[in-house]
Amino acid sequence: MEPRISIIVPCYNEAGFIKKLLQNIVEQDYPREKTEVYIVDGMSIDGTREIISDFIKSYSYIHLSDNEKRYVPFALNKGISISTGEVIIRMDVHADYPVDYVSRLVQSLYQLNADNVGGSWITLPGDSTVKSLAIASALASPFGVGNAYYRLNQNATREVDTVPFGCYHREVFDRISLFDEDLLRNQDDSFNANLIKNGGKIFLIPDIKIRYYARTSVKSTLKMFYQYGLFKPLGNRKINKPATLRQLIPPAFVLFLILSITGSLFTNLAFVAGIIVLAVYLLINLIFTFAIAGKNSRPRLILYLPWIFFLIHISYGSGYLYGIIKFIILGQKKSTVKHTR
Repeated sequence: MEPRISIIVPCYNEAGFIKKLLQNIVEQDYPREKTEVYIVDGMSIDGTREIISDFIKSYSYIHLSDNEKRYVPFALNKGISISTGEVIIRMDVHADYPVDYVSRLVQSLYQLNADNVGGSWITLPGDSTVKSLAIASALASPFGVGNAYYRLNQNATREVDTVPFGCYHREVFDRISLFDEDLLRNQDDSFNANLIKNGGKIFLIPDIKIRYYARTSVKSTLKMFYQYGLFKPLGNRKINKPATLRQLIPPAFVLFLILSITGSLFTNLAFVAGIIVLAVYLLINLIFTFAIAGKNSRPRLILYLPWIFFLIHISYGSGYLYGIIKFIILGQKKSTVKHTR
């Protein structure tokens, strides 16, 4: 079965990656006459739009659309609303895809009678520096980002709660909703949770490999994780779903550190408890750090990874705690954040 498909790509200031992504798309083995591509751009100012326009001259099934509100959920919803395909496939600029990526996803979507399917994620450094390798290694580690199945080495197709990017039947968006525009981050996780809540099925196809390029800046990585944490409580509130233990560990860690520091002003017990917890954390951190450095044969990773792990956890945990205050205690419905790319 070869239904008409629509590929939606949110984009903003991606001059360094967009050409490779567009080339990746035109090399797909799915019939072009049944494909349309919408690059929904947040009004880029770094030359991204010019690169896209050059591609459009040669490939008329690729289209450039404006996203004046810049952020991902607005791009996704606009792309869905103007597209015509029976199947909607989201793709990300910071990734490489196998030439049969689209055809395999579409085939799996119908064979499994699924509502959403996706491949597994291989995180790669954005450039050749040790710092970028450290960032990518942290984002690929269960200690850094948890144990989502698509990040782990799975062998068999299985039903899961989320997949990266996603390949959906169009009717799913008519039946469930579009992406929640209040969630500037985590909108796909929230949508997938809502999909499952309404009887939908999501499958991971682990032998479809997505090569994802991590950010090269520690600062932008930390902003990203802060935003992930910030919007988690709002997403959980919207779908009336409690947080998982995995989500709660970083904010609990940050809260414990705050209480320990504050409590140490009044009692030595709080100071001792804080030192013990930090020592345990550091031990686990170093175990993962040395294992990753050894696996990559890059001893210099030891200089970067412990701090990157720690800062990722602090950023996510701090964002989550602020999200609880902002969205749960104060009851705000939305927030704005600065774009990280």
